[in-house]
Amino acid sequence: MSRKAVYTGSFDPITLGHLNVIERGRQLFDELIVGIGRNAEKAALFAPDERLDLVRQVTRDMENVRVEVFDGLAVDFVRHMGARIMVRGVRPLTDIAAEFTMTMANRQLADDLETVFLMADARFAHVSSSLIKQVAPLADDWQMARFIPAEIIPALRGKLSGPTKP
Repeated sequence: MSRKAVYTGSFDPITLGHLNVIERGRQLFDELIVGIGRNAEKAALFAPDERLDLVRQVTRDMENVRVEVFDGLAVDFVRHMGARIMVRGVRPLTDIAAEFTMTMANRQLADDLETVFLMADARFAHVSSSLIKQVAPLADDWQMARFIPAEIIPALRGKLSGPTKP
């Protein structure tokens, strides 16, 4: 039986913390599907297709990782992908309450699905897409590469203004 899991999020933009969870998650499962969803509570910087391209770009060498865009409930997407496991990345304390609430809601919606939490590596515990949007206009590319994959910095610069050279 194949072990398939789905890691959902908005990935707007993908961070090194997200990439760390993807790398570690893909080692635990035969296939890891990264599901790029829409978060109605957040104004997106990148369109879903742009996020798809960016995440595919930084995961292209990961053989057992597939990237898809979805609308609707994450639990419905997980089922549609033929998986029973949702992977969630958490940062110390900042995400625990929200992730716990979401997990309880997901259990009500789909009690046949399990959630696996992967704690963010300590060096990425503070990194969030919101932080990236705040720092990018002020930081140069070298500084930004501490938070996001270097390959996506030009795309981010195309959306936000700020310095490009150290």
